[in-house]
Formats: sequence, structure tokens, C-alpha cells
Amino acid sequence: MKFAIFGDIHANLEAFDAVMADAAGQGATHYVCIGDVVGYNANPAECVHRLQELGCPTVKGNHDEEASADTEIVGLNPLAQAALEWTRRALSEDDKAWLRALRMVRQVRDFTIVHSTLDTPTSWAYVMNKFDAMASFSYQFTQVCFFGHTHTPRVYVKGATVSMENADITRVEPGRKYFINVGSVGQPRDGDWRSAYALYDHDNQEIVIRRLPYDIETTQRKIRAAGLPDALAQRLALGK
Repeated sequence: MKFAIFGDIHANLEAFDAVMADAAGQGATHYVCIGDVVGYNANPAECVHRLQELGCPTVKGNHDEEASADTEIVGLNPLAQAALEWTRRALSEDDKAWLRALRMVRQVRDFTIVHSTLDTPTSWAYVMNKFDAMASFSYQFTQVCFFGHTHTPRVYVKGATVSMENADITRVEPGRKYFINVGSVGQPRDGDWRSAYALYDHDNQEIVIRRLPYDIETTQRKIRAAGLPDALAQRLALGK
């Protein structure tokens, strides 16, 4: 079995399509989404519908929660708030109901998925270093857990101590736990504009973070045509 594990799509249809095509070419047999299907970019409904067609296990991200709510948006940076207000108008009531129904944490076969943290998944805290990861390891009851939210691929490993290791290729070893950020499909923030996702070869216990280009110019044109803040288009090319 090969799992394509992806998230932080953020309504970037071109990036999502590129990741799906690459995953199929790599022999993916299963698909898993760690949340934030919408927000920031200009194709929220289309990305929701693509994910619904896949019918894959999906957890809720903070943008999914805000976009499907009917309460006032507070406490977000201006770019995120403007994008979410636009996204609420772009989504149908059925789309919002689907997003609202997503769970915060799920177990998929013998691994776990969550958008932010395992200790307090509804607080949308960020795991930025090994000290942040320690709290989630206390609530991790499977050997491997995949997460997102920071838009930056990272691998945290718990053995005798907790360490942060190279995110490119991870081999799952007995006696260790892995808390793995798969990066972002639609808005990477590690200085590399290319989409990121994880390919988990379950039979060989190997996890590879793949990076691939997509039609970024089309995504940028759509953002501007929708009247979203131009900074959202500009940041895509910078990978931040």
C-alpha cells in the first residue's frame, strides 16, 4: 500500500491537481488529507468537490472551520480574514456542511492524522520545534502521526529523546515514534514555492516528502481576478 498524504491545499486547484497526478504516477493506492482544504486561494468549492470525489479520510483545519462557520471572524491576520470572508461567499451551504462535519483527529489503519496538534487539536497551536512536538507525542498512540498547519515539512522523532530530523526520506524504525508535517499543497512557507506532500510506502515503512511544480501563474491570475488581496498571489512565488 502507498498512501498519498497531503493537506493545506488552501483552494489552490492547480497545485492540488499536480499533486494528485504525481501521486497516481508514483503508484499511490490510498489518499489522506490533513485539512485546510480552503482559504487563501480562489477555488475553494472546486477543491472541496475534488476531495469529496476521492472519498478519502480527511480531518478539519482551522480555515475549514472558519470558512464553514456563521460567526464573526476575529483574531486573524488581514490577509487570512479577507480570504475567509471571500471563501464564505464562494462556498455553498452543502460545501460548508461537509467541512463542518469533519473530525479533528482520525486514525487511518495504523497511523493517525491531525491538522495541528494532538494534545489540543481545537486550539490550532503550531508545532515549530521539538519542544512543541513533545506535547503531541504524549497523546500519540500510533507509531506514526501526520499533521500540517505550519506549511513546512518537518519530521519529529521520539526515541530516548525527541529530535527533529531531515524531512526528505524517513524510514520508520521499531521503538520510535514519528510526528510528521507533510508540508503544504497550495501555499508552502519554507522558501520553496513547489507543492509538498508525503508518500508513505506502508509495506516498506518509508515516507518520502515530494516537491513538485504546478501552474502557479494560473493560480495567481485567478486570485487577482477574484478580487482577493494581491499579496496572496505574490507570496506563492516566494514560498512564504
